Amino acid sequence: MLCLSACSRTGRGANSVDTERQSEAEYDVARDLLSRHDRRTALAHAQKAVELNDANSDAQHLVALIYLDFCSSSPLECHLPEAEKAARQAVKARPDFREAQNTLAVTLIHQKRYDEAVAILDPLAHDILYQTPWDAWGNLGLAYLEKGKLEEAVTALKRSVTAEPRFCVGNYRLGLALEKKGELDAARQALSQAVETNHPECQRLQDAFEARARVYSKSKNCELARGDWEKCRDISPDSPAGLRCVASLKSSLC
Repeated sequence: MLCLSACSRTGRGANSVDTERQSEAEYDVARDLLSRHDRRTALAHAQKAVELNDANSDAQHLVALIYLDFCSSSPLECHLPEAEKAARQAVKARPDFREAQNTLAVTLIHQKRYDEAVAILDPLAHDILYQTPWDAWGNLGLAYLEKGKLEEAVTALKRSVTAEPRFCVGNYRLGLALEKKGELDAARQALSQAVETNHPECQRLQDAFEARARVYSKSKNCELARGDWEKCRDISPDSPAGLRCVASLKSSLC
């Protein structure tokens, strides 16, 4: 009987280790597929990794990120409750998982739960152990911007781009906040910094070109506004921003 009991415990331990390894393997496949922009298959493998081991915090976080990626491209495929659930599971499995905390806050911002997002982001932005604090500052600024607290938004976003000047999304959001404050010259400078950052993703930041065109239009710099609307259109004429830029070019509002 003693031998049978000991063998049984050993077997369960071996099976547990094997399951964890399978979960890690599925996670690695999912991450590789996502790097090749195959989101659907990546999501399937990430979910499989979670099914094998729900304590796999990296896999839980990847599930949340993939769901958010779907939200960025299609409202019809946006499943924020699932993204929030996965992000919360990642934080539960690893309480010091700062990147997952940031992702959880992003899901809350998308759901217009700004106070909940601020409660996560404010201490995270001040956390000296967080390796990319500009992400937290940038999202904190976004939460304040969406909430209509413009002074707090500008302060947070300036902290973000000071920590990482190449963070073009932070400069874009700073430009939006300054535009709403009526500080058009400062808004134009921030938006120019966003689209002129030496990185392909920044130079194709369509929403930033649209925003700078709008600022130029408000300042009656019509030729420059038209140039940015054209750049915005050329990046992707069928996206929501592209369609708005096409409409602005046709309407000749400036």
